[in-house]
Amino acid sequence: MRLQFDSRRARVLLCAALSIGCSRSLDNLPDLASCGTELDVRPFAQTRDQRFLGKVTDATARCRGGGNALAGRDVPWADWQNYWATGHESSKAWWATKNVRGVNGALVDLEYARVELIRFNLFDNSGTYPAYAGIGGPVIKTWPAMRLPLGHPNYRDVGGSGEQLCKGQLIRVRTLTGICNDIRNPLMGSTGTLFARNVEFESTFPELGIDSIARNRHGGRTSLLIPDPQVISRKLFTRAQSDSSACNDGFGKPGFAADANCDYQKAPFFNVLAAFWIQFMTHDWFSHLEEGKNHSTYMAVGCASQKVANVERPLSQAEATKLGCRPNDGIDRSLVADSSAAPTFADGPNKRLSRASRVFRNTNTAWWDASQLYGFDERSRRRVKRDPADRARLLLDAQGFLPPLAPDDPMLPDWAGQEATGSPDNWNIGLSFFHNVFAREHNHFVDAFRRQQASTPEADCGLRDPANPDRIIKYSDITPDELFEVARLVVAAEIAKIHTTEWTTQLLYDEPLYRAMNSNWHGVFRTDNALTKALATVVSTLGGSTDPSRANTWYSVLASGPGIFGLGSNKRDWNLRNPDDVNGGINHFGSPFNFPEEFVSVYRLHPLVPDLIEYREVSSPDVIRNRIPVVETFRARSTPLMHERGVANWALSMGRQRLGTLALQNSPRFLQNLAMDRLTSPTHKIDVVALDIVRDREHGVPRFNEFRRQYGLKQLTSFDDFVDSRLASGSAERKRQEQLVATLREVYGQHKCDARNIITTSQRNADGTQINDCLGHADGSIVDNIEDLDTAVGYLAETTRPHGFAISETQFVVFILNASRRLFSDWFFTSSFRPEFYSTLGVSWVNNNGPSVMLDPRDDNGHSNQPVSPLKRVLLRVVPELAGELAHVVNAFDPWARDRGAYYSLDWKPRKGAENDPAFKQ
Repeated sequence: MRLQFDSRRARVLLCAALSIGCSRSLDNLPDLASCGTELDVRPFAQTRDQRFLGKVTDATARCRGGGNALAGRDVPWADWQNYWATGHESSKAWWATKNVRGVNGALVDLEYARVELIRFNLFDNSGTYPAYAGIGGPVIKTWPAMRLPLGHPNYRDVGGSGEQLCKGQLIRVRTLTGICNDIRNPLMGSTGTLFARNVEFESTFPELGIDSIARNRHGGRTSLLIPDPQVISRKLFTRAQSDSSACNDGFGKPGFAADANCDYQKAPFFNVLAAFWIQFMTHDWFSHLEEGKNHSTYMAVGCASQKVANVERPLSQAEATKLGCRPNDGIDRSLVADSSAAPTFADGPNKRLSRASRVFRNTNTAWWDASQLYGFDERSRRRVKRDPADRARLLLDAQGFLPPLAPDDPMLPDWAGQEATGSPDNWNIGLSFFHNVFAREHNHFVDAFRRQQASTPEADCGLRDPANPDRIIKYSDITPDELFEVARLVVAAEIAKIHTTEWTTQLLYDEPLYRAMNSNWHGVFRTDNALTKALATVVSTLGGSTDPSRANTWYSVLASGPGIFGLGSNKRDWNLRNPDDVNGGINHFGSPFNFPEEFVSVYRLHPLVPDLIEYREVSSPDVIRNRIPVVETFRARSTPLMHERGVANWALSMGRQRLGTLALQNSPRFLQNLAMDRLTSPTHKIDVVALDIVRDREHGVPRFNEFRRQYGLKQLTSFDDFVDSRLASGSAERKRQEQLVATLREVYGQHKCDARNIITTSQRNADGTQINDCLGHADGSIVDNIEDLDTAVGYLAETTRPHGFAISETQFVVFILNASRRLFSDWFFTSSFRPEFYSTLGVSWVNNNGPSVMLDPRDDNGHSNQPVSPLKRVLLRVVPELAGELAHVVNAFDPWARDRGAYYSLDWKPRKGAENDPAFKQ
């Protein structure tokens, strides 16, 4: 039967399935009248300046959230956060159908955002963009720039100068350097390929003044060091302390005294494990460094000037001392892959850049392949120790810890004494914890496979050799090297699942995002039923279309039906001999996959980390025995702390402690005063918070307001927009936010606006006119320099956030696009998540979060019969001493002693049995 696809009908089905049912509702009449417009679904934007911007009509807002949603229409922030049931218990309506409309309406809004992000925010730096911008570009599937070049070790293996296709051993497992993750584009995402962008190339590097619109936007007010990064750090990021001696700039008290204290703003629903988890993840995804090093030349990092009465003036020594900044700090410059003039091409009547003015290499693989554990090139793989008694296993000592790096291992002098692993840079106790946990998990899977091997040696293990796909491979046939790589596949998939369904659902702690992330992974129905199979067939058909709206837009919309993970793997006649089956589940949406610089920027999450870790022991979990400075766990100092105190005690300590909120004036003090022996500057110190600002500017990240416009979010028109309008006038929190706004104005300044200067082409005013320097204010007005605001400062200044969001709206929209793409682009997570690659045991292990199904007996936030969360299962296996503590835990990233309440509660109160934990008396 030939599949017919009608996009208008699909829009109606999407709306009906995900958001309405209003015509059958018994709710009040004003809401019913508003809901009548819902089936007239708005079209997807055809140009950048027609985008959705997260703002619905008044009628839609009333339908999905009543008066509360209407009241939030006049602020820059997205509307969906004000719908029914998108917050805690009080956001629910009495009528259940209203709650359905609210949550599913939010999901519709998020899908609109993702569709438009896919359409307008893919910019590859490797030379493919001119083709992408052309007719039919969004459905291009192979690119010359993604071929292995002459001289590559595997050049001949993939076809040399002819058609290149990965096959045989190159597709049996994940390759070390990440080649062949698309078998027709073997170079894509591999070690050393170029970072992409999510914003128009013309909007990048505004300080270079290449683009006239960018010159209008900033008016010559900005440069690499203006506004001054260290001044920004000290005035806008520093954690104020009630007792500076008890904190000692993050170094605590001698002997790790328990009465040390560093004040910080705490998130009630997220723990310190989550803070170190994201560092563990970013070590897998991206790096600008080459073996921990940047360029050999040094540059200043500020503490040179500040605005006084709106005029940039040099800092005196006395002023620098008062601020606490250091004029003599220096840091190595970023490595630049290419800074030559960017080529241009004709895009209709316009001349466009074919890449950014400067491009940088991702010196890691861009894939979710656990490269931080297993390495990303030959040099890093040499640091990975395998057990000589069984080379399928990772080497652990008798106590179950990773061994330290050996003297002959490739490493920087700074790394000596650290535990051996693929990515050892920026090491600390949190990274040590997760590396040890997943090394143990690797070995647990190997041991389970070995038991099955011993029990049924002649049975079919499910694996197949692509070079000889008809040969049945028995358990007894598997070599240690083959099993090692299968275990890597399994562990990488487990990590991706934990991040998608456990870490992210706690980071974005509300019902819409719980459903969104789980449908991304499992599908809407979480079962392999007839509708799921039908949707999978439709999505596969759409993926092969030459119509961009079908191949991209509707593919993205409908892929959450069956779920991205495993998409295409259940095809009835799937055949390992057929490259289109192996590779058939992926979709790059016309642009090769790599992480964009903007994704790196929004994962600068240092405020999550406390200065001091509240150290506890499993034998008495309610006692804080020590407060250990995070800085005292850096590099080799983590090894004795981990080995002597134990994985279980560190898990308990980080699992119970709240992490810091992502907010201004909440960055770790130790990071502002970090000593680094490798630095050749006079101070041998660096302010990492200031360095984050410098690196974003070096990498050409647009400033905050244009960043939002580029991503399809509404712009701000003054610093006052950062004040949460929902707060009562005169309340303590509102006063605090107003004081922060005053500090932003002091640091970034104001100017007399000129309405003749057009400052962006990515959006228009509501009346269709172009946005100018006055941002809606009268010509000649004194306006805030909000266009100059650094993106990292802006997203931390966002106080108006959806319920339960640890990150801001601006950070989140970057995540919407890239979190899905890294699944869509990987055939090991889509069409080839099959026993032929993972083994029968491996597929079951990933699907069941372990060797067998385990359901959580409790209801949680209205959900029942849910599987025990994947990280909790891993911890139960590899740290069995935690069984008693974890019995109370639903999500391993929620503080372990917190009562989760009935429905997405953010309250900080103890669960039953943890009433004596001193953390609840602070």
